[in-house]
Amino acid sequence: MRVFVRQTTRSTGFQRARRLAQLTLYVAIAFAGANLSSATLGAEKATEAAVASKDDIEKIVHDYIVANPEVIRDAIEELDRRQKVAEAESVKKVVSKSSDKLLNSKYQAVVGNPSGDVTLVEFFDYNCGYCRQSLSSIAKLIESDPNLRVVLKDFPILGPQSTEAAQVASAVREQLKGEKFFEFHKKLLSQRGGVGKAQALNVARELGVDMDRLDKDLKSPAIHEGLAEVAGLADDLHFSGTPSWVIGTEAVVGGIPMAQLKAKIENLRKCGKTIC
Repeated sequence: MRVFVRQTTRSTGFQRARRLAQLTLYVAIAFAGANLSSATLGAEKATEAAVASKDDIEKIVHDYIVANPEVIRDAIEELDRRQKVAEAESVKKVVSKSSDKLLNSKYQAVVGNPSGDVTLVEFFDYNCGYCRQSLSSIAKLIESDPNLRVVLKDFPILGPQSTEAAQVASAVREQLKGEKFFEFHKKLLSQRGGVGKAQALNVARELGVDMDRLDKDLKSPAIHEGLAEVAGLADDLHFSGTPSWVIGTEAVVGGIPMAQLKAKIENLRKCGKTIC
């Protein structure tokens, strides 16, 4: 997975580590407090614990963690579980709130069966190596599954060349649809070396695109509006790398083996979720 660092309000690794430490401290205090109850220490000791100094409390916590290090593991596991649940709920809300932009935007390409019963959304970059690896999986899935609808969203995060290629591809979509656009997409994504405006224009010319019209379309505000819409969706979904995927109400960042993609598609048909 290629990752491009973008300024966001989401937590950094340092902030997450700090939250883990805080949670561990709270759990340790709770356990220590339970062991310092009046049933164990008696009324006099419980009173002393209640008015203990900061140093006393820190020593109690320290000693408890040393004696029970599994508390740290349990706290981290519980925090990870809660974060995954929270992230899944957040994705569901974004998918529900932005379903039209996500699934039916005019700023996207639809390949496969446009009326398919399952939609797989891919956020990609024409210079992303893992996107190139995923291309064969997408092509095979479309070929083997006549009811699969695939949405391709340009998410150029790997530099100016990627942005240029995405702009040309956006203009090409005005002339090529469905399988014809997918041919353009496959050829451009399969290029060796860096992919920018020149490479995208060459592929468009090779496929018979009207170059004069393409030049006019490249100057349209719609090109920038479309890329901005995708960037906004990606930010809402916490996507910072490519390829990134949305299938059902699940969002995934990174390359996914074909077998896993196929299983998620089949599960959606079977139980309405990617994991039954």
